[in-house]
Amino acid sequence: MNSNETQTRLLQGLLDQLMGMKGVRHAIMAVESRDGSFSWSGAKGIAQPDGTPMAIDTPFWIASITKLYIASSILKLHETNKLSIDDLVINYLPGDLLKGVHVISGVDYYDQLTIKHLMSHSSGIPDYLEVKAKGGKTIIDRVLEGNDMSWSLDDTLQIIQKVNTPLFPPQDFSKTKYRIRYSDTNFQMLIAIIETVTKKTIEDAFKDMLFQPLHLVNTFLPGSKPLEPLGPVATVWIEDTPFNNKPQAMRAFGDLNSTVNDLIKFMRALVDGKVFDKPETLQLMLSQWQTFGFGISLLAPGWPIQYGLGMMRFKMPRLFTPFRQMPELIGHTGAVGSWLFYCQKLDIIVSGTVSQVTAAPAPFKIVPKLLRILEEKD
Repeated sequence: MNSNETQTRLLQGLLDQLMGMKGVRHAIMAVESRDGSFSWSGAKGIAQPDGTPMAIDTPFWIASITKLYIASSILKLHETNKLSIDDLVINYLPGDLLKGVHVISGVDYYDQLTIKHLMSHSSGIPDYLEVKAKGGKTIIDRVLEGNDMSWSLDDTLQIIQKVNTPLFPPQDFSKTKYRIRYSDTNFQMLIAIIETVTKKTIEDAFKDMLFQPLHLVNTFLPGSKPLEPLGPVATVWIEDTPFNNKPQAMRAFGDLNSTVNDLIKFMRALVDGKVFDKPETLQLMLSQWQTFGFGISLLAPGWPIQYGLGMMRFKMPRLFTPFRQMPELIGHTGAVGSWLFYCQKLDIIVSGTVSQVTAAPAPFKIVPKLLRILEEKD
């Protein structure tokens, strides 16, 4: 067996490992060198409950990988002076909407929040998907137990206001280290800021700033159509419950559908400097890394993951890899076990998903193994 056959067998083995995780009905994974000289992809399992097989070109819900697209849109507006990431949020969203969202010891910090606080998860605003009143249910529990439902930013912030559990004050960027805690609420607010500044829906803003210029023809919001015709989106699962039959909720999350090839195309454009007009804009995204604290939330990444501005950095501490340091990765994951990463050391882009909320940690279990396989290739 030659080295290429060995590598293919090992990569296929990782796909089998993904399929072996609890609740996983399908897995898809793709690897491509930045220059396009090497590529491998595999898909396994069923895309739909009716038994439709998962294929390489099957679109899937990318979940919070979408934060890369939201942050990129904000930074494109920043570099063209449509806004500044240092601007106060209140300059773009109504004060009545923001009041009461961030009250600590009687002090309301609503007028001290900046766009940068939202992008870096340093605002201290809790995640609306995790928040619930005493004895109440989260919004996801309500969707699962009842009829399909939608929600607006106003609804989202009302959830936060009623429970009133800020995590910490907006952080001081003049310090080398400051607190961060992952919160989907931050990026719901960023979507609203993009819509305010561009005077377009987030869908049209994405099309104008990202999808059309970068030829992302298979990336689209749930309930919309991609730029080119595509088959049905793979089912998202929460344990044994399919979630795609809740179209209003799927759209309300604000997260995109895409394919592994379109995801890799986007990441390649990002690291090649084709998303932004100025090189320093990408450096902003990759600046001021802070480390998340320890946590047990399925939705919120924790230690040792770091965050910049809409961008994750993942590298295992030397303590856990004493014999061979794992190469650093930048990119993002999603709560359904989806991932998109670039590894500068190996100059490769990796992407995939298992579309299962209970398997959210899948990328952090599989991608380090994938990197070891690719390192052996070199």
